[in-house]
Amino acid sequence: MSKTKTSLFLICLFTLAISVLAWGVLKGELEQNISGSDFQNQRREMVEKQIKKRGIKDRLILDTFLRVPRHRFVPDEIKSLAYSDRALPIGEEQTISQPYIVAFMTKALNLSPQDKILEIGTGSGYQAAILGELCDSVFTIEIIASLGNRAKLLLEELGYDNIIVKIGDGYQGWEEYAPFDAIIVTCAPTQVPTILKDQLKEGGRMIIPVGSSYRQDLVLLRKANHQLVEEKVLPVIFVPMVDTTGKKY
Repeated sequence: MSKTKTSLFLICLFTLAISVLAWGVLKGELEQNISGSDFQNQRREMVEKQIKKRGIKDRLILDTFLRVPRHRFVPDEIKSLAYSDRALPIGEEQTISQPYIVAFMTKALNLSPQDKILEIGTGSGYQAAILGELCDSVFTIEIIASLGNRAKLLLEELGYDNIIVKIGDGYQGWEEYAPFDAIIVTCAPTQVPTILKDQLKEGGRMIIPVGSSYRQDLVLLRKANHQLVEEKVLPVIFVPMVDTTGKKY
């Protein structure tokens, strides 16, 4: 190889090394930024633009959404989308609900600090974390073991000692801890399960998506004088409620 070619080769090699080094530094800075104050800014913007501006102005609920780090509940590869106005995939063909829907369902239950809550469909654990900030205790059931176990570990890591996670069929509820002050369901059966109605305390509330894969409504139920009053409150699309074999309820 001639001296000229050797020089050019060395220059190219040096330039490549500098480029790789620069990208490494930049990548590190980006990761540092997105894991720190940037997430806090995104969370504030989410609360202001996606939740408060749509009519949910309960200060306790807004403060809760400001505290809970939603980005911890989504896969690493889509953390930059954690605070966007949409549902996001979390694996196993499941999703973490749009922030506004989580807030809407939470608000609809008219929760009190002493309430005991049953959640059907743990998923990522985000809704359970929101409830855990607002209520005395949360009992949450996930039928997909990989999701339920991952959510359990994360909730423990974040310090939620008032949330109990169970792997099982949520259609059956959780008789051991019934009755519940409120029940929230984050997957859609075609009809409201009678078992869940029975596990609702007198004066209790339930919010649940009901319908087919193509048409669902959020239904709010209130139990008074041993009777349930049902009200359709919002059209939605949730993943279907299924049994242990994957058959839709």
